[in-house]
Amino acid sequence: MEFLIIGISITLSAFFSGMEIAFISANKLQVEIEKNKGSFISSVLTKLTKNRSKFITTMLVGNNISLVIYGFYMGELLTRIIAPFIPNSFFILIIQTFISTIVILITAEFLPKAIFRAFANESLKFFAVFAYFFYILFYFISEFISKISDLILRVFFNTKKDIEQTEFSKEELGNFINEQLEVTDENVDSEIQIFQNALEFHNVKAREVMVPRTEIIAIEVHEPIKKLKELFIKSGLSKILIFQNSLDDIIGYVNTFELFKKPKNIRSVLLPVEFVPETILIKNLLDNLSRKRKSIAIVLDEYSGTSGLITKEDIIEELFGEIEDEHDQIKNTEEQINSREFLFSARLEIDYLNEVYNLNIPKEDSYETLGGYVVNHTESIPDLNEIIIVDNLEFKIAKASKTKIEEIYLTILDLED
Repeated sequence: MEFLIIGISITLSAFFSGMEIAFISANKLQVEIEKNKGSFISSVLTKLTKNRSKFITTMLVGNNISLVIYGFYMGELLTRIIAPFIPNSFFILIIQTFISTIVILITAEFLPKAIFRAFANESLKFFAVFAYFFYILFYFISEFISKISDLILRVFFNTKKDIEQTEFSKEELGNFINEQLEVTDENVDSEIQIFQNALEFHNVKAREVMVPRTEIIAIEVHEPIKKLKELFIKSGLSKILIFQNSLDDIIGYVNTFELFKKPKNIRSVLLPVEFVPETILIKNLLDNLSRKRKSIAIVLDEYSGTSGLITKEDIIEELFGEIEDEHDQIKNTEEQINSREFLFSARLEIDYLNEVYNLNIPKEDSYETLGGYVVNHTESIPDLNEIIIVDNLEFKIAKASKTKIEEIYLTILDLED
């Protein structure tokens, strides 16, 4: 009977500890969705989570009662076992405390909390009825303790009782969407993708979205109008940047509609651009461009040189996906030869490749694209047909110039071979 009581008290203590951590760690959005399903479990969850502090208090009361019972019977058991070998009562107490603490920490604290935290929503749903039984059983004790704690907070600390959280955090919404995407093989609805993009939008910096300096099409301000017209026709762009002496001294841009005014020189139809650092968040940049009624920003590096350009359209595409227009005439190479071999444009972003092809290429702030990843490891521009191996990935330079990598042949290596 003694062993049975000790076993039950340990099991209950593990249950109360686990449910407490599960309730704290559970995704609130998933819990709310479960509560609205109209089932018996849903109604139980609704009652359990109606008062957050009351639920946690109930779990604490149950855990403490279990620990008191465990301590009493475990102490009696260990005393009878140890006393014949160690007559000194002080040493018996030390050994008794040590063994009891180790057993309860492992079986009723560390292990259950780790398991319940890993499967928080599942645990909360599975044990909901069992938890509600103790919620009712300890209701008056929990209510009394809650009233006492609220009184102490109000009298001694001039603080009101805990305010219930009714909204969901961005992390909870993002985690819920990612979990749903992982369990479905169907195509993602555009609305879901936009929602996911919106959650990530506030962390995106200008350098992650900009058109890099090497792909900027611009013309010197002193060039004749005829040459500007030819560049508009050749590039198919509706806006062309204007610089003075070099790309590090951009002074504005010209819209194709300005040519209908039959200007005598480029300077007479110049429109202003905004200058921003690489680290600016695009949500702040969009506000700035909208407030100043500008559509183009020049992104500057740490030395105030031109790093790239970014438009309102580039920012909006981060939310709604690619918008086909005159800026998208250059098609990036993207070919999957087989399950382990690919031919990619060096301009493709690491985030995109990891998401579509599950390549698990490490992401760092020092690069955004596949070409940047390779250059980051070689610390130079690789030669044509040069092979670079990083972990289980082999990169063969399929096309390159003296200043940049253009195409990469990527192979996933089998490290066991």
